Amino acid sequence: MQTIEQLIETLQLEPHPEGGFYRSTMRDDEKLSLAHGERPLYSSIYFLLRSQDISHLHRLQSDEVWYYHGGSALTIHMIYEDGTYEAKKLGLNIENGEQPQILVEKGTIFGSSVEEENTFGLVGCMVAPGFDFEDFELFTQQQLLEIYPKHEVIIKKMAFEQL
Repeated sequence: MQTIEQLIETLQLEPHPEGGFYRSTMRDDEKLSLAHGERPLYSSIYFLLRSQDISHLHRLQSDEVWYYHGGSALTIHMIYEDGTYEAKKLGLNIENGEQPQILVEKGTIFGSSVEEENTFGLVGCMVAPGFDFEDFELFTQQQLLEIYPKHEVIIKKMAFEQL
C-alpha cells in the first residue's frame, strides 16, 4: 500500500491555495461565453485532503460535483446563499449517511475536512462551467463572521484567520 506522500507523488498533486493537494485532470475544449468571461464546458481535478489539512471556506461561480475515490470520508461543510449551514459526508458508508457523490451548488460557501486521524481522503471534483481561478473566492473568519455570526464555530474551524 502506498503512503500518502507516495500517492501525492504518483498522482503528481500540488498544494492547493484552499488547502490539500490537487491536479487538473480534464478540461473540455468546448468553451462557454459567460458574463464573467469564457470558460470550458467542464473541468475536473483530483483532490487529496490529509487529516491535518483543511479545505478552507471558499466559493465558486459554478456548480461542483465531488466524487469519492478512496481513503477516509470527507465532510463537506456548506453555507448556502440563504445562510443555512449543512455538513454532508462524502464516502461509501452509505448506511451511515455517507454519499459517493455530492453537489455543491454555485454561490455556496464551502470547505472540507477529514475527521479520521492519520489518514486522507481522495476525491474527484468536476466543475461546470469549468473552473477558473478568477471565479475562486477564499474567505477570512472576519469576513464570514460579519455575515454569518450564528455559524461562528464552523467558521473558526474552516476559514483562514487572515489571507
